[in-house]
Amino acid sequence: MYKNLVTRRTLLGAAVASGCGPVWAAATALRPTRVAWVYVSPVTDAGWTHQHELARQEVARTLGAAVHTTAVASVPEGPDAERVLRDLARQGNQMIFTTSFGYMEPVLRVAREFPQVRFEALTGLRRAPNVATANVRYYEGRYLAGIAAARMSRTGLAGYVAGFPIPEVLQGINAFALGMRSVHPHARVQVVWLNGWFDPAREREAATTLMNQGADVLAFHTGSDAVAVAAQQRGRLVVAYHSDMRRVAPDAQIVAVTHWWGRYEVARVRALRGGIWRSQDSSLGVHEGAVRVGDFGRRVPVSVQQEVLRRQAELAAGRLQPFAGPLVSSTGRRVLAAGQRLTEPQVQQMNWLVQGVQAPPWGR
Repeated sequence: MYKNLVTRRTLLGAAVASGCGPVWAAATALRPTRVAWVYVSPVTDAGWTHQHELARQEVARTLGAAVHTTAVASVPEGPDAERVLRDLARQGNQMIFTTSFGYMEPVLRVAREFPQVRFEALTGLRRAPNVATANVRYYEGRYLAGIAAARMSRTGLAGYVAGFPIPEVLQGINAFALGMRSVHPHARVQVVWLNGWFDPAREREAATTLMNQGADVLAFHTGSDAVAVAAQQRGRLVVAYHSDMRRVAPDAQIVAVTHWWGRYEVARVRALRGGIWRSQDSSLGVHEGAVRVGDFGRRVPVSVQQEVLRRQAELAAGRLQPFAGPLVSSTGRRVLAAGQRLTEPQVQQMNWLVQGVQAPPWGR
């Protein structure tokens, strides 16, 4: 259904983010703004890239004929990404969204060569005058999913298939474990590192290993639905990630943690067209509608669903903090005292695992 290169034409609503002023904006308003997306994996029916493709479609649908969009899929992190970014800039794209952490260095290099192009590094950490960064507080959804997982688990042991041990992933693992232990104090989370984002065969193999070790609930931070499929076939439970996966795991799915980038991206393209785009760092979560927990499976009792949704409302209102003390690391080190909470910069620098998580070392 999708090709490696996807193009669409689209319309504009209002102005909301660029950096070249009203003269540039007036000229831009007379012609379509060219915007490109770079994806780290194929566009599939669910998963990380699927959600970014939905955002691209929302930009195209919302802004109509005022925008011309292009997407390039299956671009490896590294030299290939730099080549693709340079090609997209030379083709006249005025804004480029990159959708993987490993694109950060290529973005910064290409951005220096094309100062007139605006880059949106989604999950990036480093900015430049023409490079903005944005990330989602995925860990908020993970904490809520941990509550559901603990309520549904019979063994208190969850398996977690994880891509890379970067802060974004460590935050999710820790929040998931803390959510579980908030209702099941002795719950444990067993982690397998893949050192890759999208490899369905290896994702499935890791899930099988964890189930063989006794995990009756699975979670994952990878790009496909392979873990959900494996849980369905083995009669285990799974927390879907990025997308609702009940299509492939109708009995296994407990809940889905889904991500919604469209609102942010529409605003940034409008800002570019309005001449008010600025380099900034954005943090989006449950409150902003970028993270949502729901899509409960048919085996989940209403009482559990209501509990999770109630806690989600508390989190959105700021009354629930996933990383509140006391916090102890998996090595027994006291990280945070009772009555304190981690600041967002501390969360974004996270390089440790919480008590109750078992994972292979990653060479820190």
